[in-house]
Amino acid sequence: MNEIDFTILFASVIAGAAPIVLAALGETITEKAGIINLSLDGSILISAMTAFAVSFETHSLVLGFLAAAAVGAIVAAIVAVFSVYLGQSQVAVGFVLTLTARDLAYFIGNPYSRLQGLQIHPMPISFLKNIPFFGKIFFTHNLPVYFSLILIFVCWWYIYRTPLGLNLRSVGENPRAAYARGINPQKLQIIYAVCGGLMIGLGGATFSLCTKPGWGRPQGAEGTGWIALALVIFGGWHPIKAATGAYFFSFLQVMGIYFQSWLPTVPAQVFQVAPFPLMIFTLLLIYISQKESVLNWAEDKDRIKSILAMFSGRIPTALGKPYQPE
Repeated sequence: MNEIDFTILFASVIAGAAPIVLAALGETITEKAGIINLSLDGSILISAMTAFAVSFETHSLVLGFLAAAAVGAIVAAIVAVFSVYLGQSQVAVGFVLTLTARDLAYFIGNPYSRLQGLQIHPMPISFLKNIPFFGKIFFTHNLPVYFSLILIFVCWWYIYRTPLGLNLRSVGENPRAAYARGINPQKLQIIYAVCGGLMIGLGGATFSLCTKPGWGRPQGAEGTGWIALALVIFGGWHPIKAATGAYFFSFLQVMGIYFQSWLPTVPAQVFQVAPFPLMIFTLLLIYISQKESVLNWAEDKDRIKSILAMFSGRIPTALGKPYQPE
């Protein structure tokens, strides 16, 4: 494979990962605040449908993205309100919502199935796209892809380098102590659940208006929400690690396309499905690398210890445990 092939490969990985990155970042922020949003998969689908339908009817991509973000925020807000104020199980509510949102997306979006709609076209950055090798990889995409790249570092900076990010982490770690400091844990959890839902909604819109333009059944985004959830968990609730996992999953998907041309005798369905078990296997290896017995074994092995540290992460203490002020 020559250099131009590599640039196409890596550019495709970055473009294909954009909706997964947005969804994983949204879920990372939500779970950092102590809320588990299991509606992710259904939320992505109904947001993708909403974005396509609204942009089709209004002839406006901007309205399509705004509508999808609003739908994602509403779904996340339902999970948060039922948990924070009504004391219901976040897992149960989220799981029911993901099934409901999925079926609603297919039912409401049926009239728009297989129609030719709007889509966002690439917007190369003129003064950066000519940089050797990296220019074509990073600076020849559309706005949602650029936004997903920038958002990775914005989320990291916000969570770990700002006072507001400290409040976010404190609510997810010890809401009782945060309440004693004058912070309203319930209010912050609602706010960050909605913010995470907005990003998830934008991820859905990116699917139907950029990555896989159009709407139908299947749309192509099915199962992505569960992958994003797994990336958050095994990425140690860290935005950069979760995004790195999203790019790795996209790499597996793109390589499947290459393997179809290299091995034409193998059924195409094998390569379409392969990224999912490979991703699960990789996540399993990451999980094993975080076990205490493995960490103890690597204690006196500096190189292995530094590699394992890259995959380390700690679950927010109050995750899934709604706080009720006395």
